[in-house]
Amino acid sequence: MTSISSTPTGFERGDVIPVHQGEFQVSSDQQTTFSTVLGSCVAACVRDTIAGVGGMNHFLLAEQSSAARGKFGASARYGAFAMEQLINRILVEGTGDKSNLEVKLFGGGRINTTLADIGAKNIAFVREFLRAEGYAVKSEDMGGSYARRVLFKPASGRAICKRLDSAWGNTIGREELAIARRGPATRPAVEIELF
Repeated sequence: MTSISSTPTGFERGDVIPVHQGEFQVSSDQQTTFSTVLGSCVAACVRDTIAGVGGMNHFLLAEQSSAARGKFGASARYGAFAMEQLINRILVEGTGDKSNLEVKLFGGGRINTTLADIGAKNIAFVREFLRAEGYAVKSEDMGGSYARRVLFKPASGRAICKRLDSAWGNTIGREELAIARRGPATRPAVEIELF
């Protein structure tokens, strides 16, 4: 299995913050690097080029079913919510000008043949979302049949994408299959005390 712990030149200093499925992170710190590993998931790396603030998200599914949306609400595991949350935070912390944003996209591989091609759906979704919102994609590495490790420097916009061997793809594929079979998490009952 190819090691994913080796860090390319320029990414080895400072804080490396992992971005897991359903999360997004934003920073303007020169020493910060965001890191994620993707299978059929997609990560968008968005940066305000004037303010030097950027972020990364990581989503598994393009959109919730209407039944799940009503029951569980918005979740960053889903593309539309993940994209809106990331872009809005960067606009608030940056210049607020959409024309200053650059976008880089990664992921959407078909690494699990027992599931529908979730990666292709994620790719189609994110491209249509950005087109509809008026954002151009500066660069991308999407599709194929392999997993990826992505490192992103939010202040400078520099991104590194490493394609991983099939052993990593198999591991990530099993994890995604388990998540797909599990379905949405149920919320625990909450006790409310009234005064």
